[in-house]
Amino acid sequence: MTWLDRYGYSLNLVAVLLWPLSLLFSTMVRLRRRLYQWGLLESEAISVPVIIVGNISVGGTGKTPLVTRLVEVLRKAGYKPGVVSRGYGGQSRQWPCHVTADSDPHEVGDEPVLLAQRCGCPVVVGPDRVAAAWTLTATYHCNVIISDDGLQHYRLQRDIEIAVIDGSRRLGNGACLPAGPLREPPSRLRTVDFIIGNGVAHGGEYLMSLRGETVLNLLDSCITVSLPGFHKSMVHAVAGIGNPKRFFNYLRHARLRLIEHPFPDHHPFRLEDLRFQQDLPVLMTEKDAMKCRPFASDDWWYVPVSAQLDPEFEEQLLKRLATVAMAKGVRCESVRRNRMATSPKSSVSQP
Repeated sequence: MTWLDRYGYSLNLVAVLLWPLSLLFSTMVRLRRRLYQWGLLESEAISVPVIIVGNISVGGTGKTPLVTRLVEVLRKAGYKPGVVSRGYGGQSRQWPCHVTADSDPHEVGDEPVLLAQRCGCPVVVGPDRVAAAWTLTATYHCNVIISDDGLQHYRLQRDIEIAVIDGSRRLGNGACLPAGPLREPPSRLRTVDFIIGNGVAHGGEYLMSLRGETVLNLLDSCITVSLPGFHKSMVHAVAGIGNPKRFFNYLRHARLRLIEHPFPDHHPFRLEDLRFQQDLPVLMTEKDAMKCRPFASDDWWYVPVSAQLDPEFEEQLLKRLATVAMAKGVRCESVRRNRMATSPKSSVSQP
């Protein structure tokens, strides 16, 4: 259990003692955002629409499956999306870095590799998301950019902001760091375009549900088992994500019996981490599987999940995006096809 897990999600003496530092932190982040709004800190606009997917709390809230679903929605609507990310934990010496399904997670980060595998669209990472976004437009001719976990990266101007909230943990005790888990005060949510509740949605939020019923083998992903196939089995459950309990509860809901092994988010797994006394199957998240595959055993499995979104959210997002795209002179393929289908065809007289 991390420091924030212990103290940041309840009112306790430690959080109260740290409250003055949280107020200072909150004041600084508010001021920083104002400086960008006033133009005293430089931000840069991109020639195509930019959609930000992020959160105001530390740790994972389900952004990666949401980005994956957004790519599907945008592609189906006729857009050519690309994804930029920080590449957290990546050790590459050259940025921005192009990510493929075969990239090394230790070089570019685990989540970008997962996005490249699941999305099938261009993914570019780097600390400078502006440079990464321009790389997507120049190299791959993407006409919409999705920034993964970029809500606080104000140097990249954005057209649409989507904030994701963990439906179970919500905003913790409501305090900013270090007394609580928040990167920005709760009032920041009033300024975003959409709020997504992962698992549970409150008023004004759109629900996102994560589903995954098929378990894949780490050594050979062609070997699959339905999750109910582990029904009532005892397994080692491994999760190195922002909220490991979300994964554990999902397995318990499928009536599996667990020995829990939570790890910090983005944990750099080694074989020693997974040498357990009991010889039982190991189930882990898809993100963790990418880092464990090089030393996996034949009874190690991972559970890929997909996001299901409120259809109304998808409809409203596409409407908002269409307005932004029109203002920037960007046309998606579906619009172009529709216009070609409805335009009068020239006739050629036959002799």
